[in-house]
Amino acid sequence: MANLNPSHPTKQLLSGYCGIILGAFGVHKFILGYAAEGLIMLVISLVGGSFTYGIALLVMQLVGLVEGMIYLNQSPEKFVNTYFVKKQGWF
Repeated sequence: MANLNPSHPTKQLLSGYCGIILGAFGVHKFILGYAAEGLIMLVISLVGGSFTYGIALLVMQLVGLVEGMIYLNQSPEKFVNTYFVKKQGWF
């Protein structure tokens, strides 16, 4: 099992809430240290959203909402094991 750092529960709450509120822009990915995944979500939301009249933005917001709920519903140990030890970038 992973070594639980005192900042991990804070990151879990912050990334969960940002996933729910600002999920379309990938802010929750940047908080967890996944810059490439966050940039992908940001580009799809902004560039794709402008070409699809906001549909891509809504899809990315839905992805962020689901990921935020997943982050908040996991135990701290499972969260650390999944996102800091195994480095799972998506869902």
